[in-house]
Amino acid sequence: MERHFDSELGQLKEKLLRMAGMVEEAVSLSIKALVDRDEPLAQKIIKEDQQINQIEIEIDEMAFRLLALHQPTAVDLRFIIMALRINTDLERMGDLAVNISERTLDLLKEPLLKPLIDIPRMAAMAQKMVKDSLDAFVNKDADLGRSVCKRDDEVDDLNLQIFRELLTYMSEDPHTIKRAIDLILIAKHLERIADHATNIGEDVVYLVKGKSIKHRVYEKTEQ
Repeated sequence: MERHFDSELGQLKEKLLRMAGMVEEAVSLSIKALVDRDEPLAQKIIKEDQQINQIEIEIDEMAFRLLALHQPTAVDLRFIIMALRINTDLERMGDLAVNISERTLDLLKEPLLKPLIDIPRMAAMAQKMVKDSLDAFVNKDADLGRSVCKRDDEVDDLNLQIFRELLTYMSEDPHTIKRAIDLILIAKHLERIADHATNIGEDVVYLVKGKSIKHRVYEKTEQ
């Protein structure tokens, strides 16, 4: 029975990592579609989100089955609970990649408002946070998970900078409002992706250390 449980636990982790790879690709391609003004690619991301939704359901069912049919020890119980939470964060990242692609399709209907510099930079920061949070999960690296959490402020600051710049465009020329709002929303979606990566980083610390670092507790403990 124990070997069967360990095997199912391994399958759960494998399926979660497969979903993570799909989500990472969706986020990356959503920004590529924006920068390259690639309509077919944006449409492809929207269509393939169904696959991410399907694997999310499978992970939930697998995790709930493990909880219902076995009596996991404290460590395994934490892992299953974290898998459920990470699954939710990943699915929402996939939704945000879809949102970015939908905004891209709107933007393609009009000329480019401005050269895209800060949004791709913000996307690179958010993508690195996602990758590192998942690497932290795979390697049970609490320090890497903690470093992801600390980087969230940098993304927030850049999001605010982008908002202020686009606000200037809108105030100076009302004809730019629609395009500026779409870019503001894309930046906000990237900021939310970074938030979900932060959630995973926090969950990794809890998985490894057995304690929560939510609500800036890591700053208080370090001080």
